[in-house]
Amino acid sequence: MSLADRFTISKDLGETMVIAHAVVLAEQGKSVTVLIDDGAGQQLLAFQQARLERLRAAGHNFGDLNLITTLTVLERAAGSTHIPDKATMRKLYERLRGLDDGLPPITHTQLLAPSTWS
Repeated sequence: MSLADRFTISKDLGETMVIAHAVVLAEQGKSVTVLIDDGAGQQLLAFQQARLERLRAAGHNFGDLNLITTLTVLERAAGSTHIPDKATMRKLYERLRGLDDGLPPITHTQLLAPSTWS
């Protein structure tokens, strides 16, 4: 589905707007990181990443688009002052899951894995 078509689907409008803004910045030569958990939003971003890559290969001086997810942010924060232990991670994750039905159960992630906390 094209970016223009996604503007007609209200449930996707937030992600579509984020991606549209990110594309504008990337077309100005900036490197942009976008946090998207939704699979359809990730697919749209991948389409735009590929489009920018083709244009760069054709000689355009564009920046790039990078994807991270909520899980990426939480994994990187594990063991920091923000999420110092697994109990804090569990509590925070349950709050986030209450707001985002796209997040899997914590047991289906690497958030409690020893490698995340080493």
